[in-house]
Amino acid sequence: MSDSSKTVLLVEDNEDNRTVYRTILEHFGYTVIEARNGEDGIRMAREDHPNLILMDISIPIIDGWEATKILKGDEATRAIPIIALTAHALATDRAKATEVGCDGYLAKPCEPRRVVAEVEKFIGAGREVKA
Repeated sequence: MSDSSKTVLLVEDNEDNRTVYRTILEHFGYTVIEARNGEDGIRMAREDHPNLILMDISIPIIDGWEATKILKGDEATRAIPIIALTAHALATDRAKATEVGCDGYLAKPCEPRRVVAEVEKFIGAGREVKA
């Protein structure tokens, strides 16, 4: 499996943000799957078992806080790192991200390369290099 790329689930309702983050992540060798709301994000995390989840907080149906709590409370998905990607940039928001189980926190607007750096910190480079 040395030629497969790592999968990132991007849960984001803003199309422009999805395009920017998907494009840069794919450029760095990640496979990106997308959900537009928390309900779809939870379902896709359970079905696809991505290596990492980038979770927007202000998303429809089920917000990112609740979606993270649900995924971290589920034996099948609890080990997947979740990075909060949010315009909620107050210290209390960072504390809430930790409280609900987020493994990382990025405040928007976030420079795309910073997103890649945070993803790499948790799961390594996008494409495994053949030895």
